[in-house]
Amino acid sequence: MQLKTHDDIGRIREAGRIVRAVLDEVVAAALAGVPTGELDRLAEARTRERGAVPAFKGYLGYPASICISVNDEVVHGIPTPRRMLRAGDIVGLDFGVVLDGFYGDAAETVVVGRGEPATERLVEATRQALERAIGAAVPGGRIGDIGAAVQAWVEPMGFSVVREFVGHGIGRKLHEPPQVPNYGSAGTGPRLRPGMVLAIEPMVNAGGPEVRTLEDGWTAVTADGSLSAHFEHTVAVTEEGPVVLTRPGE
Repeated sequence: MQLKTHDDIGRIREAGRIVRAVLDEVVAAALAGVPTGELDRLAEARTRERGAVPAFKGYLGYPASICISVNDEVVHGIPTPRRMLRAGDIVGLDFGVVLDGFYGDAAETVVVGRGEPATERLVEATRQALERAIGAAVPGGRIGDIGAAVQAWVEPMGFSVVREFVGHGIGRKLHEPPQVPNYGSAGTGPRLRPGMVLAIEPMVNAGGPEVRTLEDGWTAVTADGSLSAHFEHTVAVTEEGPVVLTRPGE
């Protein structure tokens, strides 16, 4: 586990600003009738225009610049020119960049047009779960506090937390120690220390927590076909508390 210097965190923040700006453009373009491959093209073009490189493209063989996961797809969905978004779809957009050797990573889930009330409720619950998880990332706490905050928020609503995929440290590499589960017990796991930078990313299912991976080797879907939502921020643990590096103004 590598603690980051003030300068390191500033560099991750610069990468995070690009992540946020590009992700905002992709969210605005996620409309009915738009191919997911077009969103991937947009993300890569806007990233390179800003002097950064898409973090995911080619990573362990992943073929695209952004992960786009639709409806029952939990994470790592591959955008293609043939997959058109439809009104009512729930779309997870997971995106990262590398800038001058430092990484930023964030995700957002949107509903195309207007969704069913149950769909909107899942998305909002997952968004709020991330905020509660960020609030638990304080010096002196434990990694388990973060996951416990997610679990305690979504499970009473009847949702479930994915176990197979977790958050992670981030900095000079896209994935660094420690792992950051979205479930667990408060007061357990490594202690949170100033200088840690974490990608906190709840993945929440409307049905059960089980997932399976499709034949493409990447796309993870809910085992029961239920909808899934995913939100993520890159967060620095500081003496003053958590600072979100992929949110403007922090």
